[in-house]
Amino acid sequence: MFIKAIGLLFILPLICNSQERRNYEIQTVAFYNVENLFDTEDNPDIFDDDRSATGKDKWDEQKYRRKIDNISRVISEIGTDQAGQPPVVIGLCEVENIQVLEDLVSHPNLLDFNYGIIHFDSPDERGIDVALLYRKQVFRPLEYHPRKLLIYESDKAMKRDYTRDQLVVTGLLNNEEISFIVNHWPSRGGGEARSAYKREKAAFLNLRIIDSIKRIDPESRIISMGDFNDDPSSKSFKKILKTQSKNDELGNDYLFNPMENMLKNGQGSLAYRDTWNLFDQFFMTSNLTGNSGEGWQFYKAGIFKKPYLETQTGQFKGYPRRTYGYSGYEGGYSDHFPVYIYLIRPVDSD
Repeated sequence: MFIKAIGLLFILPLICNSQERRNYEIQTVAFYNVENLFDTEDNPDIFDDDRSATGKDKWDEQKYRRKIDNISRVISEIGTDQAGQPPVVIGLCEVENIQVLEDLVSHPNLLDFNYGIIHFDSPDERGIDVALLYRKQVFRPLEYHPRKLLIYESDKAMKRDYTRDQLVVTGLLNNEEISFIVNHWPSRGGGEARSAYKREKAAFLNLRIIDSIKRIDPESRIISMGDFNDDPSSKSFKKILKTQSKNDELGNDYLFNPMENMLKNGQGSLAYRDTWNLFDQFFMTSNLTGNSGEGWQFYKAGIFKKPYLETQTGQFKGYPRRTYGYSGYEGGYSDHFPVYIYLIRPVDSD
């Protein structure tokens, strides 16, 4: 299989079911939990004390710049094996503010790709937000807004648990409308079962967002991505969102999750106590699964797991190479591997 570049258009020759050779435009959509991408300033309004020059992590300019170097390198390489260029759209989580995003997209690894930024400050107590980066030549945002996730502690009904917003972006991907939802659902702090209700509320919010988009246009194409802090087999996905792992007989009301079979095959984006989880995921409306024939369609999903992103020796060999580990500062990348999907659509052979 080969790929050829025509300006910003990359062509993927494939054999379709009828054995007819067709050309497809291909683009990468990615998601990356960048593990506490904080600047070096101590913001008194959030709990970022550790990530400051005087904090526990002794987070100084040199470490910050190395973090920007590392994350920009990863983004610049995701999807290039088949798409030939970095992601047209990438969702991020665990970013502190707009400044760290501006430093990221202006890094020499990314500068030539002219990434735009969509970001809103969320009420999260740690001060971490979600964001969307997009290549301006290929994707044009039409509208975007944050949706607040209102959660109250189960044992203290009046105490709100401040967490990340869900970012909703609708735009034109090479002149075809598509919507993205960027997520970072509540963590499993206090235990998976005890905290499950928080992620189930996040799933209900996702469902409401999808329904609201489809009420305006029932044919809307929607991709939700993020660090969900749940696996594809969790109740939040299977019972609330009703995601399916097979895309050949999906009804209009079902959502397709290509990551479910990946988890069944032992793949994961993060590890804890020798167990792999696939918290970093994509799911999408059924009209992106190839059944409609034309327009953007899901091609395949993957975990970006290059050797330099892995711990190479010791007890945690094969785990994501982190910025901070059990031994302190490691100078790595993140405690999560990035994930991605390829989207393709037929193009005129001329």
